[in-house]
Amino acid sequence: MTEYNMPIKSWSVEDRPREKLVLKGLRSLSDAELIAILLGSGTREESAVELARRLLKHYNDNLNELSKATAEDLKRFKGIGEARAVTVIAALELGRRRNAAQVIQRKKITSSTDVSGIFCPLLGDLPYEEFWVILLNRANKIIDTVKISQGGLAGTVTDIRIILRLALERLASSIILVHNHPSGNLKPSESDIHLTKRLKEGGALMDIAVLDHVIVSDHDALSFADEGII
Repeated sequence: MTEYNMPIKSWSVEDRPREKLVLKGLRSLSDAELIAILLGSGTREESAVELARRLLKHYNDNLNELSKATAEDLKRFKGIGEARAVTVIAALELGRRRNAAQVIQRKKITSSTDVSGIFCPLLGDLPYEEFWVILLNRANKIIDTVKISQGGLAGTVTDIRIILRLALERLASSIILVHNHPSGNLKPSESDIHLTKRLKEGGALMDIAVLDHVIVSDHDALSFADEGII
């Protein structure tokens, strides 16, 4: 039995993830050690760190891939029950929201790159579609970003009236539509194009401009404005 297969309590103090964090700081811990802290303990056969390493290896040592896993996916690993699965998923979601919050605050939108910079980290690794709207003032600064709907793998249903009413209530001068394609295929569907056209027409009647519709994936994005679709 190697040291890392032994119970964590039997390791030297400086090698235990929790103690290591306190003594040496967050940056001293590997991804596996951080996940081990979330798991709390391992099994009779392996430590929490080894369990975390096995979990990461299954997802190609990629936290973005791991963040796409559901609780049911994680519960398939021996040693991970519902409580541990939910803890890992919640921690990864907090990280995603923290990244999004840092860049959203009163940011000025000058191009589709600004939009993808906000929403690729927020939506790119989700296994289902979400539809968001960015509300902008006359200076193109963000008033707010709002999730309108959440769907499945194939799509999400969006109510045009909800979007326009929200824009009116928040005194937005313009809006940008954003949603993700979990498949990674950025090509807009006919329903994407139709929805954008109807929103642009409806917004024009209320003096609310639809500036763009951006589709995001893990590392890329497609802008209707850049592509001449809108």
